[in-house]
Order: sequence, then C-alpha cells, then structure tokens
Amino acid sequence: MQILQCQNLCKDYTIGENIVHAIRDISIGFEQGEICAVRGPSGSGKSTLLHMLGGLEYPTSGNVFYQNEDLYAYNDNQLSILRRRRFGFVFQAYNLVQELTAYENILLPVLLDKKKPDKKYLTMLIEILGLEHRLDHLPSALSGGQQQRVAIARALANKPAILFADEPTGNLDGKTGREVLSLLKYASKEMGVTLIMVTHDLHIAEQAERIILLEDGSVTDDSGRREVQQIES
Repeated sequence: MQILQCQNLCKDYTIGENIVHAIRDISIGFEQGEICAVRGPSGSGKSTLLHMLGGLEYPTSGNVFYQNEDLYAYNDNQLSILRRRRFGFVFQAYNLVQELTAYENILLPVLLDKKKPDKKYLTMLIEILGLEHRLDHLPSALSGGQQQRVAIARALANKPAILFADEPTGNLDGKTGREVLSLLKYASKEMGVTLIMVTHDLHIAEQAERIILLEDGSVTDDSGRREVQQIES
C-alpha cells in the first residue's frame, strides 16, 4: 500500500529577475515500510523534495498525499499536528535544543503533543540506540554520533509512520555513519516505518531497497518506481 505519494510536484524560486525550477513535475509513491534513498548532485533538489514530501515546505504546484489525504489542503495548525504525530525528521545538523538534556530532547515531541510518554517504548528506543548512559548530558557534552542518535530517538518518540532523513550521516565519520544508518534501517524494519533518506554518499544509498536519482529537479532514475494512483485533491 502506498502511504505517501506526490503528483506533478513543482517548486520554483525567484532569485532577482530569474526563476529557478528546483523541482520539475515529479510524481512518485512510497510503500509502507520501504527504505528509499534519494541521490543527486548538489543543487539537484533533493532536500527541497524531502521537505515538500514531509510538509515542511509548500510546493509551487502539485500535490502530496499522505494516506490519500492532501497535505497542503490542511491549515498550518493541522499540518503541524500531522507532522508531529505521523512524521519524524532527522537532519544533518541534529537540530537538538542545546538547553535540554538528551532525554528531554527525546521527550520533546511527545510533550508538545500533550501525550503521556510510553516509557516502555522509549526505554526500548534508548537501549537500541545505546543512549542509556547519556540521558542527563546536554548536547554539547555528546559526540556527533551520540547527538545524531538522540535526534533519531526524538524522531521516533511519537511512533511515526514515515521517517525523513536529510543527509543523516553527513557530519559523521565513516564508522559512525554506518552505525547510524544501521539504526535507521533497524527502525524501519522492526517498527514498519517508511524511511526516505537524502544522501550524497553512494555507499550509504546502496544499502537502501530503492534509489531515486535527481538531476536538475527531475527524477532521472528510480530503481523501484511505483505506479502513482491519481487522487482527486
């Protein structure tokens, strides 16, 4: 079943008197639980596509559907709630709150949603990620790999259906990057999470089940192309 898809997605930016076509008429779908890597040269539109699929950035035209519901038909508050409850995000820069401990950072999306933490689930996450002895540390006292693990735990804390990862290993050394990728893949397989990951690293991408290649805002290759069902928006 396709959990997420986009139809005729376009994104244009105006820079001075010029229009930059960052994303050009992309239609793709993603299955529940699949692991997909999005590759392409710098400036090809990888992050822009990921941000629109995750509801972080509005398209110029086209639609994004999560479980057949148009993301951009929601108002800002509805979209924010959907992102918090059903999507998880992991970024290259970690984006941790520096004033909060590792555990407080992990809990943040749950508390923002005014939910009671599932302590058994969170304990499992923390143990899988090897963070049990770092929970009271501030981000500044953690290594890059540990900060990324905290970011992954935070992204998974609300039990999302889809995990979006934008260059999640970009700031890490090779060994730590491979460990982080293994954790992301484990989360996908064990929890049924759809993983959509932007990476410039071919070795990282090759460990995904599917690779989408972008060039100049267009999909030039898709190793696991899905037929996109037309949905009336």
